[in-house]
Amino acid sequence: MQLKYASRMEHMSGNAIRDIFKLLSNPDIISFAGGNPAASALRDEYVAQLADQVLKKDGKRILQYGATEGYPPLFESIAQFVRTAGIQVNPSQVLPVTGSTQAMDLFCKVMIDPGDVILVEEPTFLGAMHVMKLFQADIKTIKMDADGTIPEDLEEKIKKYHPKFVYIIPTFQNPTGRTLPVERRKKIAQIAAKYETLILEDDPYRDLRYEGEALPAIRSFDESGYVIYLSSFSKTISPGLRVGAILAPAELHRKLVICKQGSDLHTPTLNQAIVDAYLRGGLLFDHMKEALASYGAQMNKMLDMLSIFPEGVKCVRPQGGLFIWLDLPEHIDAGKLLPTAAQNGVAYVAGTHFYAGGGHANTMRLNFSNAPLDKIEKGMNILAQTLKNA
Repeated sequence: MQLKYASRMEHMSGNAIRDIFKLLSNPDIISFAGGNPAASALRDEYVAQLADQVLKKDGKRILQYGATEGYPPLFESIAQFVRTAGIQVNPSQVLPVTGSTQAMDLFCKVMIDPGDVILVEEPTFLGAMHVMKLFQADIKTIKMDADGTIPEDLEEKIKKYHPKFVYIIPTFQNPTGRTLPVERRKKIAQIAAKYETLILEDDPYRDLRYEGEALPAIRSFDESGYVIYLSSFSKTISPGLRVGAILAPAELHRKLVICKQGSDLHTPTLNQAIVDAYLRGGLLFDHMKEALASYGAQMNKMLDMLSIFPEGVKCVRPQGGLFIWLDLPEHIDAGKLLPTAAQNGVAYVAGTHFYAGGGHANTMRLNFSNAPLDKIEKGMNILAQTLKNA
């Protein structure tokens, strides 16, 4: 069959992380590849009780078609929730979405014509770049150091490329785990206002902090409306519910709604109602206290195991999030090594996929949240030996 595909598909390949899941059909493989919450952190009993509760209280409305703008009680609970990040927002500016991935998709639909420039951190989340590429954006990169995005380089790149928007993950960045200090957050908000450039602040890991003090969002320093904030409950309540939110001013909010109408009509109302009840009931705080203690122990175990890795392996030590980023000796190609590592019993994501221009073959991302301590020890021993033999 000869099909004429849209030009946007010409250079598209599958999401590298999703493709790696094909390797994991073997239950003996220890996966450091995804970004999944631990099974123990998925409170199915809470969700079951809340589903029963909200259906008994408001079942007819919940089971009917809903407004594209979302389930009204959830607007209020999300507006309250983001106050912990220093964000004051009118509930009418909250648009529930089917995960942050849909937020990126809708935002690109509204903002991007083929060839438009988007600035991203180098490296950045490959799932976000996957969406950008589908819209045929021209992706340019911003330099990072140990403290994340370098504001001076951001300013230079804005002047040079005049991007439609800038995509930043400020807290426990995916994939590097880096976190922007407060002064850089303020500076980025100032740059956005100075050049009238939109910043898309993706903040799904903010509540996964195991050490140090919580930091206010970039959006909290925005006085001109140029910082658009993405939130998600996939890493805290449930990825399967697929509930996130985008906070946007009225005009942009309306355009996002119009695009969402042609996408999925609305995020499943039952899922929105469950997340609303979760937040209103104060369940997230108690739930996360237990999850954070476990995740912190898992992160520290993986970091400790790096002492057996070959000389020349460097890591970013995060204070939270789900990932540890490794720079390997120059001669090691993490992508080419992956089949051997999987055959030995461990999987990861090669770092090259997180770079807009590829390259950086000697990098990898490890996830610790989805493996218990004994599996982390076993998997890191396997990976260390695999690297020594490379």
